[in-house]
Parts: sequence; C-alpha cells; structure tokens
Amino acid sequence: MGRAIAIFNQKGGVGKTTTNINLGASLAQLGKKVLMLDIDPQGNTTSGIGVSKKDLEYTVYDLLIDAEFDTRKAVMHTNVEGLDLIPANTDLAGAEIELVELDGREQRLRHAIDRIRDDYDFIFIDCPPSLGLLTINSLAAVNGVLIPIQCEFYALEGVSQLVSTIDLVKKNLNPELEIEGVVLSMFDGRTNLSIQVVQEVKKYFGSKVYSTVIPRNIRLAEAPGFGMAITEYDPKSKGAQAYNAFAIEFLEWEGAK
Repeated sequence: MGRAIAIFNQKGGVGKTTTNINLGASLAQLGKKVLMLDIDPQGNTTSGIGVSKKDLEYTVYDLLIDAEFDTRKAVMHTNVEGLDLIPANTDLAGAEIELVELDGREQRLRHAIDRIRDDYDFIFIDCPPSLGLLTINSLAAVNGVLIPIQCEFYALEGVSQLVSTIDLVKKNLNPELEIEGVVLSMFDGRTNLSIQVVQEVKKYFGSKVYSTVIPRNIRLAEAPGFGMAITEYDPKSKGAQAYNAFAIEFLEWEGAK
C-alpha cells in the first residue's frame, strides 16, 4: 500500500511545489511509482510539470465533490516515466465553499485516495498555503507531513501554529498522522543567515530534519516555466543533484520506518 504524504507549510513561497515535482520525479527515476495530487487552486504543480490547466476533463475537484467518482479517471501520466498527476485548476477554489455542505467533508480526499493507494509507492499532495478545508482534507488523508522551510529570516514564523494544526488533525481526524521530515530549501552557504536558519530549524525539529539541503539555484527556478522537473530540464545542475540526493535520503528514512 502506497504511503501518502502532504507537502505543507502555511507560508507561501517556501518550495512546496518545487519539492512536490522534483522529489516525485527523482523517486520515479529511482524506479518508484509516484502520484502527485495538486490540491492548490493555483494549480502550480499542474503547470509546473507541463500540463495545461485549460482543457482538463477531470481534476481533484471531482474527487472532492463527487463521493462516487472513480479516482483513476482523473489520473494523468506526465513526461517522467513512473510519475503520475491528478491535476487542479481554478474550479478548486469553489470546492472550499461547496465542501461545507457535504457529508464527511473532512474525509472526502481520504476516501478518493484509498481507491488507488495500492497503485503507487508514494502519493504526494501539494497543499495550499492556508488552513481551509482543502488542507484539512489533505492532512486527514495522509500518513505523514513533509515540511519545506526556506532559509530566510522569517523561516520559523508560524511553525508552531503549523505543528499545532498537525496535532489537532491527528487528535480529531487522523490518528496515524506524523511529521515525515523537514527539508530546508533555497540554501545559500555563502550567507551566515542560511547557516543560522539551518541551526535554528534543527534546534526546533531535532532528528526530523533531512541532512540534504536544497540550494538556491537559478536552473531550479527556471524549470517550472518550461513545464519540466529539474531532472529533465538540467540534470547536471546543482538543483537536480540536490533533489536526487534528497530522494535517496528520503527512501533511506522510509525504509527505517
């Protein structure tokens, strides 16, 4: 049965979508079967992997609103072999309001994912940077939470609230929920600030912090504009090397569980 993981941080611009796409692509290249769910109405994972948001037949919206929907109908193959996607577009913005009136509104995504768990080794959910019903559905559906944290001055701002949210969902909706790990992104080893942030995050999260850090890398920033994972766009770049190393470390951690 596939392990489902939400990529979540209440702060925007910390590398959630970048991690979703590039960790997924690197794991697929290591022979794993991976599914990405885009549950952010902005649909950045969808466009970032080269899928047009204009003419989608089915999206995550259908999974949430129609309790009888066949999840597999929404699955799309990407250009990376072994990496699939359930896309999102702006329809998802309305789901937040529509879900309020529906039975089992917090568990809709879990039931949809349960239908396809056995098809994949890993299922990653790219969460919006908010605490609405879309995020609650994601946290209720997964085994763990992967937290990207940017190496910037306000890195730990809001982290205690984030952890409190995870604890609340664990207590009320998903007893098996845990923090999978914390990955540091946009690291610049030339600055004291980046080094200090790494130290502070390790002090806060302890052994939950991955040793691999994702560097600030222009090729990594360019890749989504071409609808490609970094391992396709520039496999020799520092960004690609970092995500390949992260994927290997990630699998080592998973094997230890």
